[in-house]
Amino acid sequence: MNVKPQLLIGALRSGSGKTTFTMGLLKALCERGLRVQPFKCGPDYIDPQFHTLATGRPSVNLDTWLASEAHVRDLYGRYGGDADLCVTEGVMGLFDGYDRMQGSSAEVALLLGLPVLLLVDAPSAAYTMAAQLYGIRQFRPELKLAGVIFNRPSSERHRRILEAAAADAGVPCLGFLPRRDDLEIPSRHLGLTLDTQQVMETQIARAATLVADHIDLDALLAAVQAPFHPVPAPEIKPGGLRIAVAHDAAFNFTYRENLAQLERLGKVQYFSPLAGGPLPEADLVYLPGGYPELFLPQLCAQQGLIDSLRDYAERGGKILAECGGMMYLSQTVCGILPFECTMEGARLHLGYRRLVLENGTEWRGHEFHYSQIAAQAAVALPSVAVQYNAAGEQVDTPLYRYKNVRAGYTHLYWGEADLMKLWD
Repeated sequence: MNVKPQLLIGALRSGSGKTTFTMGLLKALCERGLRVQPFKCGPDYIDPQFHTLATGRPSVNLDTWLASEAHVRDLYGRYGGDADLCVTEGVMGLFDGYDRMQGSSAEVALLLGLPVLLLVDAPSAAYTMAAQLYGIRQFRPELKLAGVIFNRPSSERHRRILEAAAADAGVPCLGFLPRRDDLEIPSRHLGLTLDTQQVMETQIARAATLVADHIDLDALLAAVQAPFHPVPAPEIKPGGLRIAVAHDAAFNFTYRENLAQLERLGKVQYFSPLAGGPLPEADLVYLPGGYPELFLPQLCAQQGLIDSLRDYAERGGKILAECGGMMYLSQTVCGILPFECTMEGARLHLGYRRLVLENGTEWRGHEFHYSQIAAQAAVALPSVAVQYNAAGEQVDTPLYRYKNVRAGYTHLYWGEADLMKLWD
């Protein structure tokens, strides 16, 4: 065990500016020459990509629904072991989980012993903030509230009121972030194209300047020192499987530890459905989610790759296709699965999922999509799983089977599971 700076960035509610502040803090700390390991609470696939742009290190999801507490501790200790400090971005409000506090940022902070830095969006806040901060301190006294940063105060007088509120609540005020109208994160429904990545890199640089100019980083780092328990990476001899993983602007909703598990199963080769080319020789093809609906003309133009995938599936090749990957295999593009996906009547389907397969194995995952399967009543494919939400209620989301293709809307997490059991 050693001691080093660690923090979880929490907020009172969603929309408080956590992602922009996190990106700026990550970049500002990296610009000091520090090795910063980013983490993200919850099942989000997009914020970790921004973290990686800011630090050059893969961001890792910490999720107590998808994974066991022991696995979450292992991930944190393993990926953060060689870093100078660890920064975890929270999700929603600090105590908001799928069932009260379960799955919340606060639960992760307590599990890992992380000091919490609270970011408060302040335009309409005043001295009542003292009671709110005091309530957070007392609600879970075992949670270390290291300090508060106020976002977007309206004036110097407003800052003095907020600073007094924090002092009277016994919470250190570590800075104020002024409003910046040029700090706008592109729509999450754009895919991480080269253009979007360039915009994000510009926004990250602006956010880093804002943080460096207005936050006392030395005081912040001193306030978030905490014991760290490193976990050595296991020595595992990779298996002999050949694994092809789709990865480009249309397909990039992946969990870092899922990919690490694939690397333990064998040799992973990435390919781009947008660029086309031959399908790599593979014993398993993984088509993760993303935004294929934004790139339909480019995807449909790669007939050679489409033919290769269709031939691979018809010969019994193993394919796992999640959400956007399933859309890609549908009649809309590849014509492997006997249905079409549509954005007509689009509505959000969102939530944690527990899957029970026909073979008795249980899996955890997360569903997030707006599209739907057209004319579902005509779909003749069987589902190989029954799915339940976090409340234990059955949902109608299927996991389809076509030969050795497994396809569905749920993004599975197999960071501590044997993926190949999907085909038992």
